[in-house]
Amino acid sequence: MVMETIFTKIIKGEIPCYKVVEDENYFAFLDINPLKKGHTLVIPKRQIDYVFDLDDEYYQGLFLFAKRVAKAIKIAVPCVKVGIAVIGLEVAHAHIHLVPMDNIGDLQFSNPKLKLTDTELSGIAAKIGASFV
Repeated sequence: MVMETIFTKIIKGEIPCYKVVEDENYFAFLDINPLKKGHTLVIPKRQIDYVFDLDDEYYQGLFLFAKRVAKAIKIAVPCVKVGIAVIGLEVAHAHIHLVPMDNIGDLQFSNPKLKLTDTELSGIAAKIGASFV
């Protein structure tokens, strides 16, 4: 049996998060150590380690869901564009980083992470969620 990842525990509600939005297959929540305000993680609800191991339909659905989340971020968080990164080394659960960007350096994962309050994170998650269509 495969051990559950932190992301699976977040989906199940066993670990709290700043949920942005979810549907029957995918889940989006704020990164608690964000590069920029609005940095969001988009994950499949099925625990699959490597994004390229997702079957084609589920893979396409994940990226289409992420596109909708990115559009909501762009509405809710002032930025030039929303950048995307798929790294997959930190947690053994496929995930997409969506990061509001004003310049190319904003997507550097070696940058210092922001420290936001619970109130700030809750407000950002609610604002992005309200902009999701």
